[in-house]
Amino acid sequence: MVGCCIWGRSWVGWRRGPGVRAALAAAGFGTKAGHQLQPQGSSKRSGPRRDQPCPGLLRPEDLSREELVDVLTAAVVDQKGPLVTVNNPQGLPVTGKPGDLTLLSVLPELSQSLGLGERELQIVRAAGKDSSGLVLLSSCPQTASRLQKFFTHSCRVQRPTATYCAITDGIPATSEGKIQAALKLEHIDGANLVVPVKPPSRKDILEGVKRTLSHFRVVATGSGCALVQLQPLTVFPSQLQVHMVLQLCPVLGDHMYSARVSTVLGQRFLLPAESTKPRKQVLDEALLRCLRLTPSQAAQLPLHLHLHSLLLPGPRPQDTPIELLASLPPYFTKTLQCLGLRQQ
Repeated sequence: MVGCCIWGRSWVGWRRGPGVRAALAAAGFGTKAGHQLQPQGSSKRSGPRRDQPCPGLLRPEDLSREELVDVLTAAVVDQKGPLVTVNNPQGLPVTGKPGDLTLLSVLPELSQSLGLGERELQIVRAAGKDSSGLVLLSSCPQTASRLQKFFTHSCRVQRPTATYCAITDGIPATSEGKIQAALKLEHIDGANLVVPVKPPSRKDILEGVKRTLSHFRVVATGSGCALVQLQPLTVFPSQLQVHMVLQLCPVLGDHMYSARVSTVLGQRFLLPAESTKPRKQVLDEALLRCLRLTPSQAAQLPLHLHLHSLLLPGPRPQDTPIELLASLPPYFTKTLQCLGLRQQ
C-alpha cells in the first residue's frame, strides 16, 4: 500500500521517560494546562448543569457526528505517515453497540477531516473504558499489524509500553512496587464485573482467569490522596482500577469497583467482590471539602485515569523508541490543584 511505513520488529530498549514531571507540567504545575475540547457554537448543548462538578467535560449525547469529528480533529497530538495519535477526551467511548456515537463510529469522517482520503483509520491502541488519554490510529493495515505484534511481544516479555496517571482515594502502603492478581470476568446482577481469583487453579486458567501484573509508583501525595504512575504489563478489562482497589486505594471517580473498599474505625479493608454491587463512589467529608464538592457532585466525578505516555519502536531496530505524550484533561488538572499535591 502506498504511504505505508513498516515499523521495525525488534524492541530497542525502554526508558522511563518524563513520566510525572510531564504529567505535572501538563496539569498546570509550571506550564499552561491543556485546552478544553468542546466545539464552539454547538446547537445541541444545553447550559451548564448546576450540579456539574467538571465544567467542560465532554458529553457525547449533546454532540452531532460532525461536532464530534471537530472535537477529535482538535485533539490530534501527532500525525506522521500512516499513524495518528489522538488525546481522547474522557466520556467518549472508543467502541460500543451499533448505532452508538463512539470514536470507532466516526473514524471514516475523521480520516476525511485529516486529509487521508480513502485510507480509513483503524484503532491500534487505546486507553481503557472510561479512561482518557492516548489513542493510536493507523491508516495502513500493515503498520497496524506490525505495531500490534510489537505490543503483544512487549507484554510477553514484560516490558511496559503504556504509562497511566491516576489520582487515588488513599495512599498506597509502599511508594513503588508490583501488583499481581488473577482476574476473571463474571456476570453479576446484570453487569459484567472483574473479580479477583486466589489462588487460581489450572481449571480456572482454562475457564478465562488471567494472571495480571502492573507496576505502580507514587509520585505525589496530599489530602489523603496520591498521584500514581501505573504501567500495566498485561491486558485485561478494568485491570488498573481493580489493582488499585486491591491496594485499598480506588481511583478517584471509580463508580464501578470502589465500593469493594470499606472502612471501620479508620482502617480500610476489602469486601467480597462477588457480593459487592457497584455504586457511586463515596468520599469522606474532609476530601469533599478539599475538592469543593457536594456528595451529589462527587457521584458524578469522572474516572481520574489517563493514558499519558505510549512508547513505540523506532523505524529501524537501532533507533531510540518514540514516546508519545498526551496532556492531562482539565478536570484532572483541577483535582490536582484542589488536593495540593506535592512531589515526594
